[in-house]
Amino acid sequence: MIPSSELVINPDNSIYHLNLQPEQLADTIITVGDPERVPFVSQFFDSIEVKIHKREFVTHTGTYKGKRISVISTGMGTDNVEVLMTELDALVNVDFKTREIKKKLTSLTIIRVGTSGSLQESIPVGTLLASQNAIGMDTLMQFYRLEQSQKEQEISQQIKENAKVDFNPYIVSADESLVNHFTKSTTTVKMIKGNTLTCPGFYAPQGREVRLKPKTDNYLDKIRNKIEDFPLTNMEMETAGYYAMGRLLGHKMLSLNAILANRITHEFSENPQEEVNNLIDYTLERIISL
Repeated sequence: MIPSSELVINPDNSIYHLNLQPEQLADTIITVGDPERVPFVSQFFDSIEVKIHKREFVTHTGTYKGKRISVISTGMGTDNVEVLMTELDALVNVDFKTREIKKKLTSLTIIRVGTSGSLQESIPVGTLLASQNAIGMDTLMQFYRLEQSQKEQEISQQIKENAKVDFNPYIVSADESLVNHFTKSTTTVKMIKGNTLTCPGFYAPQGREVRLKPKTDNYLDKIRNKIEDFPLTNMEMETAGYYAMGRLLGHKMLSLNAILANRITHEFSENPQEEVNNLIDYTLERIISL
């Protein structure tokens, strides 16, 4: 039995941070960083059965073209992702009455819809990108036992040396079936595949300098083209945490990115909301056929 100090269940039988009851969660989930982005997704639902808001976690569960979907906001960073993924898993795989893990486990399908910055001149602002692999530059996985393949360890070591950090980055892949499903070519929209760098901050961890100078000079140039057959395409703040927790917990995970900035050409989208809306439209049309 899981003690109440380890898994906090609210008096209304909802889980602590998300404030959701098990029956309020769909098996197919879209996640977004910004709480205000949740209604931008759910406005397209045919019906909404649940609206829950606690802290940065906003959840709308409803139906889109016959498919039940939950859309949930996380806030920024892999620390929030760890809370989200752990509690989503508990909602479907722990019996809240007995506090025991269920014998038959449920695998959720989770699609992150977020924004990102390009690390290559050839990936312009407005591109839609599916993260085939993610590299965690945070230390979340120092607290879990994440198995890494020999290839993943080799890439990790190269990134560690190039970025001049004192810890081992972790490398995790997306669910292959989801990557294939969301990157199938269409006549109107193209979703490319990439290798996404997940950073524990927006400024120095992503090579930005405002008043404080990053520890590593020319950080972006040192990391983006240094690994043969594994170019880093973009950077953001959540994807690797999702992929690692998904692998550990047995959930199917994919991160989709609207490229709003090109860090090499120093361009930023003139209409970021339009870029995000394009990604939302694309995601909803693909998700109904999963």
